[in-house]
Amino acid sequence: MIGTLITLIVYLLVIGILLWLVWYIIDAIPIPDPPARFIKLAVIVICVLVAVVILLDFAGISTGMNVPRIGP
Repeated sequence: MIGTLITLIVYLLVIGILLWLVWYIIDAIPIPDPPARFIKLAVIVICVLVAVVILLDFAGISTGMNVPRIGP
């Protein structure tokens, strides 16, 4: 169980680091305001969906998606 929790924490940290990196790149590129907002919204939605799928997998609920198993 401890190994599973460590794996979950590592997955969530990787998602957070990737979110920060994409956010930084979007802010570094001079994109006008409306498209930049839509891109940021899309990035947030994708990260939240990935995090939900990971947490559902951790809880043992099948999502039907082909993702690596976290739990036993």
